[in-house]
Amino acid sequence: MKRLIFQVSVGTPSKLYQTCIQSVADYCKKYSIDHIVLTEPKLKIRPDLNRTGRSKQAVERLGYLPIYEKENAFEYFDRYDQIAIVDSDIYIKATAPNIFDDLGEEYEFGGVLEREMPLNYKYQNKIRKYSQSAFSNLKDVDWHWNTLGAEFYNMGLMVMNKSFAKYLNGETPREFILRPEFKDFVDGVGFYKWSTDQMLLNWFVKKQKVKCKNMDWRWNSLYTAVTKDRQHESFFTHFFLRDHLPEKGENIQELLKKI
Repeated sequence: MKRLIFQVSVGTPSKLYQTCIQSVADYCKKYSIDHIVLTEPKLKIRPDLNRTGRSKQAVERLGYLPIYEKENAFEYFDRYDQIAIVDSDIYIKATAPNIFDDLGEEYEFGGVLEREMPLNYKYQNKIRKYSQSAFSNLKDVDWHWNTLGAEFYNMGLMVMNKSFAKYLNGETPREFILRPEFKDFVDGVGFYKWSTDQMLLNWFVKKQKVKCKNMDWRWNSLYTAVTKDRQHESFFTHFFLRDHLPEKGENIQELLKKI
């Protein structure tokens, strides 16, 4: 079975990204998984600045939205049986088991639901507010609301079987993102200003009734969101919200001692 882990790291990588990407490279070598790191943007998806509610200054800084470069992974389904997209701020421990073995052939997509993580009180409040802002207006799918908010995956970690490809309808990654039904997501119109590929893809897998596996939280343990007493249990640690980390994560070796 051919397997791929796909990552994106455009621009000059930070120490945080370098360390995390190297951990993924080591993991791939251990389990004979192919590893591709996209270092030059290919899609360069750009919102319509006449419609967007996003910061135009932020968009113009690069001229495109780098978050959608992750979807370049979709072009590899003709060569691989399973593909994982792993954010470049995710560190994989040397002891982590093979994530592809955990997905199972009966599923098409796997991810970690944020609300199923052992979250601290502060982050629980955050995802409640985020859920209302991002998902409450998308009423054409069932978000299975509970006291912590909507049922949504943190898309920093996605695992897919080849069967997921049928939902792409033979489209290229660019054609997929530029579907008319995604235009408001991409442009960030109104409440869609909260949209990244996370909001878009969560809506997409529910709308398409993709066979999804709710994977164990240890595959995508959000650093500073998961309670400190549980963080050491993680397989994959996600150093998300880099700007809020001490030294913006450049002290990565110190951070690794805490997990």
